[in-house]
Amino acid sequence: MRVCFQLQVLPELMDQYIERHQQVWPEMLQAIEDAGRRNYSLFLRGDGLLIGYYETDDDQAAQAALDADPRTAQWEEQMSQFFVSLDGRADQQAERLAEVFNLEDQLANLPAAKN
Repeated sequence: MRVCFQLQVLPELMDQYIERHQQVWPEMLQAIEDAGRRNYSLFLRGDGLLIGYYETDDDQAAQAALDADPRTAQWEEQMSQFFVSLDGRADQQAERLAEVFNLEDQLANLPAAKN
């Protein structure tokens, strides 16, 4: 499953947010992978709009695994200061965006060309 989410980084903290993500703690990277998230990317617009994307087999299970993993608590606590209006952990509170188009899915559903 593909998951896209949105958060808002405080504009005055964007440089620090970017710096923190240049070298995420190895234990945090491993926790994300262990939870089953892959192909994970973050995109940041100049006004602080943050769009995240990842793939997983089971998003609820991945979220539960990260929530229960002691390796993530300190990272998430430190990251919470960067976001506008969050009550709790960013990975749990982010607004999910609905997928309305995927090229590979539509190409796979095209009828086979007649030769």
